[in-house]
Amino acid sequence: MPEKPNIELNIQQIRQKIADYCHKYRRSAEDIQLLAVSKTKSAELITEAYSSGQRAFGESYLQEALEKMTRLQHLHIQWHFIGHVQSNKTRDIASHFDWVHSVDRYKIAQRLHDQRPLHRLPLNICLQVNINREGGKSGADMEQIETLVDQISQLERLNLRGLMAIPVKTSSLHQQRQNFRKIRLTLEQLQQKHPKLDTLSMGMSNDMEAAIAEGSTLLRLGTAIFGSRDKT
Repeated sequence: MPEKPNIELNIQQIRQKIADYCHKYRRSAEDIQLLAVSKTKSAELITEAYSSGQRAFGESYLQEALEKMTRLQHLHIQWHFIGHVQSNKTRDIASHFDWVHSVDRYKIAQRLHDQRPLHRLPLNICLQVNINREGGKSGADMEQIETLVDQISQLERLNLRGLMAIPVKTSSLHQQRQNFRKIRLTLEQLQQKHPKLDTLSMGMSNDMEAAIAEGSTLLRLGTAIFGSRDKT
């Protein structure tokens, strides 16, 4: 059995790291949201993180997420869907989540819009960008982004917030920063026409320094909080 993580201590240490990196790169820690990636993690571990002050949690597997939502409905959790969005699952995603980070096609955005319950606020979404053109990885090509933003910004039941990316893995801080810089510059260009875009969902446990250095506003951390990923 793996050793049980000290989630409260892990969150404290992560927030200190964020503060340190923000000081190093002359940013404000208040401008960065921490998303705890809780896919494959139990409701009990989520509750522990919640008790440590964490409010936003990211899930990739719909059925697993819905079960946790039922068990944790007494908590004021902000739920983020960060996995690949399949057409046959958009209704439940649109109904139950506050954010979706992984929209990469207009068809998916249209379905989420049409299926968003009227009693709920517009669904916050990010467009997933495939920066390095990796085969088999979700995400729109950079050349498609401007058109997608123009189209999706017309959907009133969606609140288009910005861009999300999962760059190719590398241990080089320089290369990590180069990848994230592409996303930041793309967002800055889009903001000239769409000034309400305010989110860069980028940076995970192994590249958070580079992400903060290049303007991330939302870090998606799982291993650093909960320990090694459990098998599904």
